Amino acid sequence: MPSPEDPEAAENGLRRAAEDERAAYGGEDHPVGAYTGAMAVYAAGIAALAGAARLTGRRVPEPGPWDVLLCAGATHRLSRLLTKDSVTSPLRVPFARFRGAGGPGEVQEEVRGHGARKVVGELITCPFCTGMWIVSGLAAGLVFAPRPTRLAAAALTALTGSDLLQFVRVRMQQAVGE
Repeated sequence: MPSPEDPEAAENGLRRAAEDERAAYGGEDHPVGAYTGAMAVYAAGIAALAGAARLTGRRVPEPGPWDVLLCAGATHRLSRLLTKDSVTSPLRVPFARFRGAGGPGEVQEEVRGHGARKVVGELITCPFCTGMWIVSGLAAGLVFAPRPTRLAAAALTALTGSDLLQFVRVRMQQAVGE
């Protein structure tokens, strides 16, 4: 056991212990260090937004049911748009490999790379993962620019509703044999 007087030995011991735990958890297939980095970036961003709100005297709003509904619809649509849409696939090229068509207007992709590249790939190909970042951005928008944020959220929520109606129409057409 390293003595408290030897910080280098203590650091090496901690590093070895962390490496042993990472290897026991999932090894190279699960880049725990890169996930930790992504969490740190997210936490730093939230802390910076909170600090900016405090410094500028912004009040944190009390979202009502309408805000929650708008943000839910907007988060859903924007996360699908960024992570699955064919048109946004060039954003994902460095981090994913095309695997074929997905749902209507969507593609299926496989994450590629290791470490941070893999983590970024997982974030930008997973609507659930991206949704957390998007909803945080919308929440920040409600603090710093509520009217434009509500307008953008309403537009994205309307698009979500439109998508739903497209699927309902297709099902109805199939039901009547068109």
